[in-house]
Amino acid sequence: MSTAFPPGFLWGVATAGHQNEGDNRHSDIWFLEQVEPTVFREPSGQACRSYDLWPTDLDLAQDMGLNAFRFSVEWARIEPQPGVISQEALAHYEAVVDGCLERGLAPVVTFSHFAAPHWFSANGSWTAPDAAQRFADFCALVTRRFGDRIAVAVTLNEPNLVPLLQWEGLPQPVKDLQAATLRAASEKAGVTRYLAGNVMTDDDFPDMRDGLTRAHLAARDAVKAVRPDLPVGLSIAIIDDVARPGGEEIVARKRADVYDHWLELARGDDFIGVQNYERVEYDADGRVALPEGTTLNEMGSAIRPESLGGAVRYAHQVAGVPVLVTEHGMGTQNDSERAAFIEPALAGLQKAVADGVPVLGYCHWTLLDNFEWIFGYGMKFGLHEVDRETFERTPKPSAKAYAAVVAAAR
Repeated sequence: MSTAFPPGFLWGVATAGHQNEGDNRHSDIWFLEQVEPTVFREPSGQACRSYDLWPTDLDLAQDMGLNAFRFSVEWARIEPQPGVISQEALAHYEAVVDGCLERGLAPVVTFSHFAAPHWFSANGSWTAPDAAQRFADFCALVTRRFGDRIAVAVTLNEPNLVPLLQWEGLPQPVKDLQAATLRAASEKAGVTRYLAGNVMTDDDFPDMRDGLTRAHLAARDAVKAVRPDLPVGLSIAIIDDVARPGGEEIVARKRADVYDHWLELARGDDFIGVQNYERVEYDADGRVALPEGTTLNEMGSAIRPESLGGAVRYAHQVAGVPVLVTEHGMGTQNDSERAAFIEPALAGLQKAVADGVPVLGYCHWTLLDNFEWIFGYGMKFGLHEVDRETFERTPKPSAKAYAAVVAAAR
């Protein structure tokens, strides 16, 4: 791959606290994992033990020749009870930031990667009247502590997930189990309505969307008040939706339902984070069926590396701000499929850059095989395998493939 990416382009991997760190015991997701019934296939437990093994993880990123590392600061660790701040947790995340810098990795920090404090979700989550201010206060606290050393701030991760899953046809039994999980959590917590960022009913979403919107705006202002020059944005999930003849109205309706609110919101931000895994085609009859024998990823979609370029172009077209690819990858048990997927996907991203789309960087999802939310440890997105007993990390061929592309592009 030729060096057509702009100077300072961020080449990174993306991770998430609850999925990697382990023992995130004060979080809402941990609480939901323990209730009966639960939509989670298994509890997160020790995850990848990255809370302790983070230097090893940063070494892996450095060994791949990367210059960026995306991770989340876990609100539930920093503020396990309302107004109670853990200095140990703050010091931990500060050490991670400094560890990134020592290895030449730009810290890309996510303030909310789905998980939130248990007390927050028991009190109405993002629908509570004080939710936006509480989140803004948390973001300001973190920014005052080590915001002078981070490169990029992401407020929210995939706040558009629920309508996207509606369009993708989340099976009704899963929806029913999500609702049952929330009822069980409400009863166990002794509250009327337990809500969480990535276990949500369709009926919950309108109020949650309003609350998440307020939270993003408040958080952005809070971070900027501490460090005005820090790039701030949010990340949304975007499928590359392609209209075949007759499918234009369906694609337009889907975009209005799923993406456009957040892309328009991002017009006031420094960038829009794009998280892309799939391409879907529509014609006049709806979603176009895949040909028999199509090779599928673990999400049940065709392997389409060109989806990344399409999603990035659309996001910039609507938001009008630079794009940061905060997640892109493939769930598959066959790592040779992942290894072969990376170069053509990045060639498509390169073409978008050459055509004038301002792209700040690319973070591959993900560094390690980790806890994939309701799917537990069954799905594999990692560039490195993790032994579930020893937690030893082993590079896969895809790690080498990604490193080779980065070396050629830098």
